[in-house]
Amino acid sequence: MPVRTSRFLVLTAALSGLLLLFGCSDDNGSPSGGTLKINLIDAPAAYDAVFVQVDSVQVHAAGSDSTGGWITVSSQPGTYDLLTLRNGLSALLVNQQLPAGHYTQIRLKLGSGNSVIVAGESFPLTIPSGLRSGLKLNHEFTIEAGALYEITLDFDAARSIHMTGHGVYMMRPVIGTMAHMISGALHGSALPVGARAAIEAVAGADTLVAYADTLDGSFRFPVLREGAWQVTVMPTAGSFADSVIAGVAVVAGQDTDLGAITLVALP
Repeated sequence: MPVRTSRFLVLTAALSGLLLLFGCSDDNGSPSGGTLKINLIDAPAAYDAVFVQVDSVQVHAAGSDSTGGWITVSSQPGTYDLLTLRNGLSALLVNQQLPAGHYTQIRLKLGSGNSVIVAGESFPLTIPSGLRSGLKLNHEFTIEAGALYEITLDFDAARSIHMTGHGVYMMRPVIGTMAHMISGALHGSALPVGARAAIEAVAGADTLVAYADTLDGSFRFPVLREGAWQVTVMPTAGSFADSVIAGVAVVAGQDTDLGAITLVALP
């Protein structure tokens, strides 16, 4: 065999070995990490709009000190109108691969482009200086190899925004975290469609509001904590009585169907 051909074959074999070495995540080719998804929703608030700018999202690896161990899972800035993120709608903040392991916190870094619309007028939302380094949420979770872990952040605009005595709107974010593995969903329909019903779901300190679809009356709560909820269907048009359903069981991993709820016309 000519010398040049022999050297070519040896070099090709060496490169193939390197590709095999670096192409596998471990000895058996199984994934070494999982996927983290973080969604954003909002509770109702008496404003025209609430715009919040999220510059980045980080998570904290267990076993690290408070200054180290932070992993950036989203560095793409986005501005969200919180008041549009309800009645089954959400914004996707994070969809990222993470090394398998345990994590203890989520940190949101908010930008300066935050504002609230009141009676058609826009006002800047001031964030206290202590939160500029990031809003830390204590939520422990574990990423397993090849698995998906999904969290929904419930940004409560009504409890987060306050106006000072000087007429300045201040935002101290109040955010709840709900893991999808320990939460369920709830849906149904409110009739007649012309009643344009608002649907309120209450459990302890948690209150969520959805609105019936104007075409078929359907409504949905995509993420609710497991437990007993009271559901109140309240017409916003026409002359109908409220309908209250107590003790609605929400089960983790299940979508509870309330069926059609027909409001009674008032005499």
